[in-house]
Amino acid sequence: MAGSREMDMSKYARMYRLGIAPWERYATTAADGIASLLEREESERSRPLGRALDLGCGRGKYTALLAGRGWKAVGIDNVPAAIDAARRTGAEGATYVVGDVTDLPATGLGTFDLFLDVGCFQGLSSRQRDAYARGVLALANPGATLLLLAFGRTWMRSLVEGVSQGEVESAFRGWELLSADPATTQGLGWPMNRTGPQWYRLGGHRQDDTAV
Repeated sequence: MAGSREMDMSKYARMYRLGIAPWERYATTAADGIASLLEREESERSRPLGRALDLGCGRGKYTALLAGRGWKAVGIDNVPAAIDAARRTGAEGATYVVGDVTDLPATGLGTFDLFLDVGCFQGLSSRQRDAYARGVLALANPGATLLLLAFGRTWMRSLVEGVSQGEVESAFRGWELLSADPATTQGLGWPMNRTGPQWYRLGGHRQDDTAV
């Protein structure tokens, strides 16, 4: 779930080297919820589905999921070891790049129809969140959607990253918040099961509003 040079890359890199990636357990916990969200997106689109960007992809679990569902999926993360591991999975239709989610235009990745973020945005500073949102807007095709999972802001922020709905809306002022729904915490241990995670669905960005 790393994606920016200013995040504590050494922490994530060290954890990957040790084989410790507790955030990946959420892939099992949230599988049904993510499938439902993607089914809704796909039901509103014609085929082929288009391009999807997995932001802070880690070892590519969700990138591979998107590719398996028919998206031209790209995963981006700033930890080279995570990207190397993702590439070794050989997921058909998925590609992976080392890059900074707070400087997306510099990646040269082109434009996308869907953005997926499972826990990356919540770990950024306010300034980084604004830069992230500007980059997503710059890479978004008309009608693009962002699906963003984030823990809520709690007194445990020093232990578990999180953001409020207001912080999400503030960063994405050029987008419409289509929905904000509670995400499951089943199977998550303390303190993550006390963070009130939410799935945010944003879209319908205004083409003439880039001041995010």
